Amino acid sequence: MDRLTQAVRQQLGLGRLLPLGGAADGAWITEHAAVGALRRAASAALPGARLGTVRLGLADPATAVPAAVPAPPSALPAGPLRLTADFAATVDEPLPAVAGRLRAALWSAGAETLGLDLDAVDLRATALLDGPEAVGSTEAMTAPERQADAESGAEAGTESGAEAGTESGAEAGTESGAEAGTEDDGSAARVVRAVPGVARLAPVLGGPAHAVRTRDRTDEEPGRHTQVQIAVTEGRCALDVTAAVREAVAVATADGAPGPVTVAVVVTAVDPVGRAAR
Repeated sequence: MDRLTQAVRQQLGLGRLLPLGGAADGAWITEHAAVGALRRAASAALPGARLGTVRLGLADPATAVPAAVPAPPSALPAGPLRLTADFAATVDEPLPAVAGRLRAALWSAGAETLGLDLDAVDLRATALLDGPEAVGSTEAMTAPERQADAESGAEAGTESGAEAGTESGAEAGTESGAEAGTEDDGSAARVVRAVPGVARLAPVLGGPAHAVRTRDRTDEEPGRHTQVQIAVTEGRCALDVTAAVREAVAVATADGAPGPVTVAVVVTAVDPVGRAAR
C-alpha cells in the first residue's frame, strides 16, 4: 500500500500534461517540468523577484482540439494556454515595470524555449520584499509553491483518474512480455538517446520501466503507436527536440508495422546544462 500511495502521489505531483505546439505535433510536457523551467528562467532574468503560485491551463477549453496521435492518459487537448502566476518583488523598481519584465521572461521561456502555445501571461503582485537578501535562493523559497502545485496536480488527477486508469491498463495489456521487459534497451530507445537535445530517458508515467512503449493497435484501427518519455536539455527548444524524436522513432518502428505508425512524446523533465545523464 505504501508503494501504491507513493506512486499515486508521484503521478499527481506531475500536474497536467500540457500540449507542446499544436494538434499535429504529438507532444506534451508535464506541468511540473514546465513550471520548473519557467522558474529558473524568471530567477535568471529578475533576481529581485520571486515567483509564487504558477498555473498553466487551456485558455479556452471550448476551442481545444484532439491531438493527431493517440494522447497519453490525462493529456490536455491542443489549444492556446494561459499562464497565471503570483510574484513578490523588492521596492527597488516599480511593480508595473517588474511585472512587464517578468511577463516577457516567462513568455520567452514558455513560447520560445519550451514551445508552449501561450495565449496570455497573467501576473499578480502579492508581496513586497525588503531587499535582495529577502529573495533567497529559488530552491529555499519554493516549498509552499511545490505544495500548491501538488494540490493542482491532485485536482487534475482526480478529474481524469478514471480515464487514466482505463487507458493505461488497456495499453499495458496489449504489450507482449518481451516488449515490457526489454523495450528501453531496444532500437527505438537507442534512437531516442541519440537525438540532440535529449538529456536522458525519463519515464514517470505508467511506471519507471517504460520510457519507450510500442504497441500494435487493434484490428479495427490497425497501426503501431509508440509513446516516449524524455528529459530535454535546458536551452534546447523542447518542441523541436520532440519533433526530432518523433521522426526518428517513426523510422525505427516502421518495419513490419500493421498500419500507420504514430509517435507521442512526453517531456517529463528539463535538465539544467551540466546535469549528468542517468
